[in-house]
Amino acid sequence: MTTGVRFTAIGTTVHLLITAKDALPSAEWMLREFIADLDKACSRFRDDSALSELNRTGTSDDPILVAALQVALQAAADTDGLVDPTLGGYMVTLGYDQTFANVAPYAPEPVFVPSRPRQAWRDIEITPKSVTVPHGVRIDLGATAKAWAADTAAKHIADETGAGVLVNLGGDVSVAGPAPEGGWNVRVTADHTSDDGGQVVCVRSGGLATSSVTVRSWQRGDQELHHVLDPSTGLPAPRIWRYATVSAVSCVAANTASTAALVLGEGAPHWLAARKLPARLVATSGAVTTVSDWPGEGS
Repeated sequence: MTTGVRFTAIGTTVHLLITAKDALPSAEWMLREFIADLDKACSRFRDDSALSELNRTGTSDDPILVAALQVALQAAADTDGLVDPTLGGYMVTLGYDQTFANVAPYAPEPVFVPSRPRQAWRDIEITPKSVTVPHGVRIDLGATAKAWAADTAAKHIADETGAGVLVNLGGDVSVAGPAPEGGWNVRVTADHTSDDGGQVVCVRSGGLATSSVTVRSWQRGDQELHHVLDPSTGLPAPRIWRYATVSAVSCVAANTASTAALVLGEGAPHWLAARKLPARLVATSGAVTTVSDWPGEGS
């Protein structure tokens, strides 16, 4: 038997499940506290966040931001830059310059994105205690920070309570501790806030992440934009897949791969298969492609 709670934070839905009912109040408190600390450190939309200060000054010693950026740089290295944390300035140029709920869905003015140097993330200087970014580079941790937070929070709560824990931050799912009998049932879909089908899968360990180009999308002039950018252009990746879901040893690894899959487009199945990552890719046409040991529909 599991029990849980849902609430809204950092612009998304937070879902916590735990196998020990009496541990839920303390688990919820731990999760809320960590998410608040994460927001203060890593939000691109708060002027008082450590990330905003980093983007203004080029340096920071905030421990949560440094840890989150280390994760982001590892994701960049693991994907040879397909998942790139140095696209913050391009997000702003495209119109994603505030919390998404406040982004205008349409504006008549088109956007112009200048050419950008590739692999800017390689020039970031980081130690366990501080980070320095090159002049003009703006960091955006949207591709990895939630997943890292889910992993970190799930492990901390499981360690403190001894219970099995599932933390879901807007589709970034991490589990820790002993799973309930039968595992954790998770529905994978483009929009976790609506009941639009998808597939229910069983998760027993590690992480599961879904990246989508349909939920956070908007229009500028005649350009249909979304928040998954191709680092080689600074523009939204071509819409080959509506969404990609990946299972991996951690939520960070899963989210890194699902984001890379959207950037890769038609090359995603081969890339995922080469890394033996179970995945489910849903094309813009609705056609479903599965990779590696992803379970069949209805299984």
